[in-house]
Amino acid sequence: MMKKIAVLGSTGSIGTQTLEVVSNNQDMKVTALAAGSNIELLERQIREFKPALVCVWDEKKAMELKVSVKDTDVKVVSGMEGLLEAAVETEAQTVVTALVGMIGIRPTIAAMNAGKDIALANKETLVTAGHIIIPLAREKGVRILPVDSEHSAIFQCLNGENTRQVHKLWLTASGGPFRGRKREELEKVQLEDALKHPNWSMGPKITIDSSTMVNKGLEVIEAKWLFGVDIDQIQVVIQPKSIIHSMVEFEDGAVVAQLGTPDMKLPIQYALSYPERRFLPGDRLDFWTLKEIAFEKPDFDTFFGLKLAYEAGRAGGTLPTVFNAANEYAVREFLNRRISYMEITEMIQKAMEHHKAAADPTVEEILRTEQETYEVLKHF
Repeated sequence: MMKKIAVLGSTGSIGTQTLEVVSNNQDMKVTALAAGSNIELLERQIREFKPALVCVWDEKKAMELKVSVKDTDVKVVSGMEGLLEAAVETEAQTVVTALVGMIGIRPTIAAMNAGKDIALANKETLVTAGHIIIPLAREKGVRILPVDSEHSAIFQCLNGENTRQVHKLWLTASGGPFRGRKREELEKVQLEDALKHPNWSMGPKITIDSSTMVNKGLEVIEAKWLFGVDIDQIQVVIQPKSIIHSMVEFEDGAVVAQLGTPDMKLPIQYALSYPERRFLPGDRLDFWTLKEIAFEKPDFDTFFGLKLAYEAGRAGGTLPTVFNAANEYAVREFLNRRISYMEITEMIQKAMEHHKAAADPTVEEILRTEQETYEVLKHF
């Protein structure tokens, strides 16, 4: 039977790798694509995968694309309205949410309301709206299948287990390019240094988040919602080679780990073919050359963003939205060379201190909190 998939964020790192997975599986078909503004790549994707519907966030670019692909049958839409249309495209059974940022919340909710399973690669959705998303998934009987390598690892470790017997989740982190450095050594970090990740190939925003360990903080909050555990049951451990993708410790002391090479196509394919495992071309772990796996404790003082994430996750309500929105704003400023590297976490802290948290926010309140956070930081 043909598995039909919509990919939101098809021109980004996760989106392009998702389409590679689709190419390798004859029984998978793409019915809708959505992207921001990269219409050159999007046109190539349209011609290869022949989706029925395509959304371009940028309206002007959407008009350009319409002209370029007028020889095809694809329907081109734009903006949030178009994104929502792509999320609920009739044929799609699974929606891959590979959008970066809080823009992913509304399409995810729309897709779930339409009965679609979610292959979740958009952290912000659960970080800011987990209290809405998880109950909605239960109500609609849809599955949330994690695409993040760490959450996929935990999902795989929990297969067939009683989740009530989980004692602790161990989220592994490579430590990024600045592992082992102290705070004063990071004062002079340049953009180029922060964009060099030792193990993974990712987009610029996530690469910076990985270097500050804010990415791991977002994953901690996300894991709390995905696996129904308390934030303090989630422990971060540095595993520099990214061989162990994460672990689950049970009440009896048993620890189950998922290992593999650092290849995002594995968690993507597992989410799309679940519960089936399929052959995936690529490198395999070689235990003879591996010899050892090293672990380190995270440095919460240098990588202060991780500490702030735990604070936001414990408080809940609108505070995780502030944490996330402040980081999005600060990273954008850093990528545009308007602030220094250390100011990223300073901005997050400032925004969190300024905010008066509210419990159980609606989607509208979450999005309003995001805008308010941006406004506060403009005057930082």
